[in-house]
Amino acid sequence: MKRQTRRHFIRQSLAATLPLAWAMRPAISQAELIVPPPKGMQVAGEAEVVKIRDGDTVTLSTGQEIRLVGIQAPKTHQSIQRAPAWPHSLEAREALVFRLLNRNVRFAYAGNIMDRHGRGLAHLIGTDGNWVQGWMLAQGHARVYSFSDNRQFVPEMLRYETQARNAGLGLWALDLYRVRQADGDLRPLNFFHLIEGQVQDVAQVRGRIFLNFGEDWREDFTATIEPDTARQFRGDWPDWDAVMARRIRVRGWTYPHNGIAIDVTHPEQIELL
Repeated sequence: MKRQTRRHFIRQSLAATLPLAWAMRPAISQAELIVPPPKGMQVAGEAEVVKIRDGDTVTLSTGQEIRLVGIQAPKTHQSIQRAPAWPHSLEAREALVFRLLNRNVRFAYAGNIMDRHGRGLAHLIGTDGNWVQGWMLAQGHARVYSFSDNRQFVPEMLRYETQARNAGLGLWALDLYRVRQADGDLRPLNFFHLIEGQVQDVAQVRGRIFLNFGEDWREDFTATIEPDTARQFRGDWPDWDAVMARRIRVRGWTYPHNGIAIDVTHPEQIELL
């Protein structure tokens, strides 16, 4: 597979989104679509959105910067210093500008309320009742990106992501974000990927679980679960051998370790297919 340039990715991104009539102005379907918040979401307060940093980070009139917990939108130049913008980052940011800028939102927490950068970790709900995380996922402007200390409402978010992915909306029209096959090309490395395949072997070494997707663990893709994390999985995964020969999808940041690996820290990173 030939390596595609950043310029090619950007051209591909624009080509994919223009037919959706986005092109810097909202389509009628986007203006009308309302995604209701999940049952049980408890509102903690309300404030005005005064700044949109990127497709998953905003600033409220209280001065608090909010990271839209549970999703990851393509990163802009401002999100990672000296790093190029990811394809579809402009469209994701403009989606939030259209929907939220200079408007009041209610915010709700579903786990840890602040990250190590001091940003609030919240779900946002517009005054029209629109759940912002669900709306961004349904439009194909973001992917589900959960943490072990913020797991609530992930099943609901996965449903919206799946609908957008199946329809090829937004970022899902781009090769960079496609679901990778475990026995295929897993580039780029050190990137947040969705990888699926059949589990060939389950190994346990000093309490650490290894889900091997190939015959040679030294070269093939592996999902790893640390001992402390593995103990937390017991309620969701009572028997790891049950995933043998099953097709599963794993999401997370890839890194080189023997072959390519993803560290799994909570059950929502794994989907049974």
